[in-house]
Amino acid sequence: MKLAIMQPYFFPYIGYFQLIKAVDTFIIYDDVNYIKGGWLNRNRILSEKGWRWLTLKLSKASVHNLINKTEIWDDPTNKQQIVDILKITYLKTPYYSEVMPIIQKIVLNPELNLAKYLADGLNILLKYLNIQTKIMISSKIKKNNHLKGQDKVIEICQKLSADEYINAQGGTSLYLKKDFNEKGITLRFIKSKPIQYQQFTNEFIPELSIIDIMMFNSKQKISDLLSEYEMFQ
Repeated sequence: MKLAIMQPYFFPYIGYFQLIKAVDTFIIYDDVNYIKGGWLNRNRILSEKGWRWLTLKLSKASVHNLINKTEIWDDPTNKQQIVDILKITYLKTPYYSEVMPIIQKIVLNPELNLAKYLADGLNILLKYLNIQTKIMISSKIKKNNHLKGQDKVIEICQKLSADEYINAQGGTSLYLKKDFNEKGITLRFIKSKPIQYQQFTNEFIPELSIIDIMMFNSKQKISDLLSEYEMFQ
C-alpha cells in the first residue's frame, strides 16, 4: 500500500494534489506544530505584478501549538475579503463561473478550527478533481505521539501496513532510505515536471495555488497536468 503524509495546506499548488493522486492513502498531518510563514494559511495567486499572497488570518497562531489546536480569526470580513480578492482577480478567466462557487463554498466555511477547515476544503477540491485516494486524519490514528520526524512517519506507515512511503521532493534531506528499508518500507520521492498553461496574455507565473489552475483549465486538462510528475529514490 502506497502512503503519503502532509500537513494540510491552504489551496496548495498542483504538486500537493499529484502526491495525493499517486498514493492509495493520504494522511492529513494535523497533530504536528503550526509552522509560521508556511503554507498552512496562505498561498500565491495571480496579480497584475506577477503574484500576490492570499492569506487567511489566524487567531494567536503559535509554533508551540498543534495545527489542530490553531484557530481561524473569527471576523466575518476575514473570509469574505478572500472571496472578494478572488472574484476581482479571476472574473475573466475561462472557468470562473464553474469554479468560483466551489472556491467560495470552501472559503466561507464557518468552521474556525484550522485543521478541520483545511480538511473540509481539501475534500471538496479532491471531488472536483476526481481524485479518489483514501483520506485519513493523523490525530485519529493510534500511535506514539512522543515520536518526532522520521520516526513518527515510519510508525504511521507500520500502523497502516504501508510498504511504500512517498514524500514531496523537499523531504530528501529529512528521511533516510535505509531506515525505511529496515522496516520493510520503500521510500520514494515525487517531483513535479515543469507545468505551463495560458494565464491571460501575461508571462506565465509558475507554482501558484490550485485555484489558478482550476480557473484557467478544463477538468480534462487538469487531469493531464496531475500526471506530470516523476518518481525517484
